[in-house]
Amino acid sequence: MRERSRDNDYILGPNLWSGLSIVRGGGAVQLVGTPEQVADRILEYIDLGISSFILSGYPHLEEAKITGELLLPVLKKKLEARQAKAAKVESA
Repeated sequence: MRERSRDNDYILGPNLWSGLSIVRGGGAVQLVGTPEQVADRILEYIDLGISSFILSGYPHLEEAKITGELLLPVLKKKLEARQAKAAKVESA
């Protein structure tokens, strides 16, 4: 994937970037963007049936703080809105 994305600045898809793979192997594909954008991408993965995620970044401490303070509240709000909508549809 890295080689195929090289000519596109390592962009693999919406908010999906493989540029870290230049210096590191393994899990070197990142979700990048605003908390709203990243939450939307995570929801798309949830829709595909993925239920576990490893959320990490560099530098570790700063990214953990950003994830906890900015991303997770947005993701939680979006998940709750989905659940409320599903419950409303079921009760109708």
